[in-house]
Amino acid sequence: MGTSHVIETGGSTLHGYFSRDYPPVLTVDPGDSVRFSTLDAFWFAGPYSGGSLDDRPRSEHHREGYGHALVGPIAIRGAEPGMVLEVRVDAVVPGPWGTTVAGGWPSVFNQRYGEVDEQTTQAWDLDAAALTGRNQYGHTVALRPFLGVMGMPPAEPGEHSTTPPRAYGGNLDCRELVAGSTLYLPVPVPGGLFSAGDGHAAQGDGEVSGTAIECPMERVELTIARTDRPGSLQGRP
Repeated sequence: MGTSHVIETGGSTLHGYFSRDYPPVLTVDPGDSVRFSTLDAFWFAGPYSGGSLDDRPRSEHHREGYGHALVGPIAIRGAEPGMVLEVRVDAVVPGPWGTTVAGGWPSVFNQRYGEVDEQTTQAWDLDAAALTGRNQYGHTVALRPFLGVMGMPPAEPGEHSTTPPRAYGGNLDCRELVAGSTLYLPVPVPGGLFSAGDGHAAQGDGEVSGTAIECPMERVELTIARTDRPGSLQGRP
């Protein structure tokens, strides 16, 4: 069994870009587990209570230009380019509220449905024990929580957007990465420098409206290991 670590979310542990230049907030051995909480992707400081999203308070750690609120980076001892990182999702527990936004910007789907100019926001009360969510209109959905962003920075220096998915992870938005699943990613930089965030309480096969049920995560637990090649895992507990 590996060692269990806790990251206290806030300050230097939060960032809104991927970068190989960011120093790790934690260094772990292969097979160690990490527990942390997350903000929602928008850095919101609390649940939606009406009005414009632009006027909604954000975390004090947010700064202009940031993308998704990510926790990390986490360095893995011995991880080098050419290896593969194994990230096992042990637990993903959503916080008490979530937000879904549809329309209001010129995405392909919004243009197709004529919803570029008008934005609709749904506020969700989330029950992590029952795994259900209820919006302000009384609609109830089943929750299947996961992290939309898990990944490592490009090898190129500088700050890189959290928006695109890349070969080494990022904004994957894969609804199958729930507790009990495992993600394999090629390591792009020494140490890996893994980060995660963008909690989704529930999502379809894609963010057709533009978002999922975006939410903070009360508790995330991941076990991280490395391998020289798939099927030859080093440090697996």
